[in-house]
Amino acid sequence: MVAIGIEGSGRSTGRPALRRLAVWQGLGGMPPTALVLGGIVSVQLGAAFAKQLFGATGPAGAVSLRLGFAGIILLIIWRSALRIDRRAIPVVLAYGAVLGSMNLCFYEAIDRIPLGMAVTIEFLGPLAVALAGSRKWIDPVWAVLAGGGVLLLTQADGPVSMTGVLLALAAGGFWAGYILLTARLGERTSGGGGLALAMAFGGLLMAPAGIVEAGTALLDPAVLAVGFAVALLSSVVPYSLELEALRRIPPRVFGILMSLEPAVAAMAGLLVLGQVLGVGQWAGVVCVVAASAGATRTGTPD
Repeated sequence: MVAIGIEGSGRSTGRPALRRLAVWQGLGGMPPTALVLGGIVSVQLGAAFAKQLFGATGPAGAVSLRLGFAGIILLIIWRSALRIDRRAIPVVLAYGAVLGSMNLCFYEAIDRIPLGMAVTIEFLGPLAVALAGSRKWIDPVWAVLAGGGVLLLTQADGPVSMTGVLLALAAGGFWAGYILLTARLGERTSGGGGLALAMAFGGLLMAPAGIVEAGTALLDPAVLAVGFAVALLSSVVPYSLELEALRRIPPRVFGILMSLEPAVAAMAGLLVLGQVLGVGQWAGVVCVVAASAGATRTGTPD
């Protein structure tokens, strides 16, 4: 999973930084809608490929590879912006810790439940942030619609791992914290230096668990190659596409487009992993997508 996806979440970079992170010359000529959708597809493909690593590394090993490689890449990209004020250090460390915990819970969740189900449940975190920032009469409607969607998701023909559901909810809670910390990071740092340092710290924080779970598999060239691809697909490419899109479209439009992420995740689970959701579960995905888009559209801008 990548950045945020609900309006009011706050981005940590200004316009010069946005232009710098868009490292591909062709990005400027692409429609912003295509950039957002490309970022969504990229991050869900990254999650699907990460799940295929679990047999060799386990979820913790896959997280440590993803964050480690992403941190190294971002440190290289933002090497001239790594000096930060001493007062920003606690925010950077907290951001990295939340980032690592969010991804670990998410990977542990998709090890137990389908990708589309996990992403849809996790989306309750940013949805809660969007609803918390608004006091309109329609807000309870979006909350009930999202709750009904999650209830439908858990009604499968076979058994559903409640541990996986709880882990996805925990990932959503960390996602909400990530959103709030993103705004603080943007206040305390400039450019992408803070993000790069936080990503690297998150990778270091997850490394012990990854080493214990994966062991010598982390030294396998094939595993390292897939881990590098996961880092690109799940972090570097989506950040670049989304930030370039945010430079050209309002955050509210961006948030509505990002509401499609649960549906894209379900499709990635079907096409890449062969995970088939039932009709009722697809209805649950649609409910959460509608609730997210509705809350973003009617919410009060931060």
